[in-house]
Amino acid sequence: MAEVTSNMIKELRDKTQAGMVDCKKALVENDGDMDKAVEYLRKKGLASADKKMGREVTEGIVASYIHSNSKIGVLVELKCATDFVARNEEFVALAKEIAMQITAMVPVSVNRESCPQEVIDKEMHIYREQIRMEGKPEDMVEKIALGKLNKFFKEFTLEDQIFVKEGKITVKEYLKTVDPQVKVTGFYRYSLND
Repeated sequence: MAEVTSNMIKELRDKTQAGMVDCKKALVENDGDMDKAVEYLRKKGLASADKKMGREVTEGIVASYIHSNSKIGVLVELKCATDFVARNEEFVALAKEIAMQITAMVPVSVNRESCPQEVIDKEMHIYREQIRMEGKPEDMVEKIALGKLNKFFKEFTLEDQIFVKEGKITVKEYLKTVDPQVKVTGFYRYSLND
């Protein structure tokens, strides 16, 4: 009998959206075979791959956080698939953690795709000028600038930032461990100092 690990259970849950206990049972019953476990869950009516995987993420909450110095405030929109999840205390706590991340790490956008083009253009202009001032060959300028832009995204887009509370994984990776369908869809950060 194959050992069923927590990573295997998580992978099956991500694929099927079935409960953790059901995923573990499916893997144990099928000797750790992922494909057979998916089929097992579908036969039992527990796998929601056909229903949930394509489900729109339309429920959620807007959470607020005011920093202890009362000089920074954040509103964050966190979406999920059901109102049941949105009303859950853990989901509300997660929204507060994300708002605290935004307070501390000052992202410019949720992700790379939503980063304003004017911010990208400004950063690329600065990087190109820096590289030229360093005397790098002109044919390398664009490649180096794009590398610096990727570093910028890792530091200043919320999903790519290291999640401060965990310290080892990105915000996007952390959200997937909580629930693959949870998404930050927007935020607003206000500071008296900005």
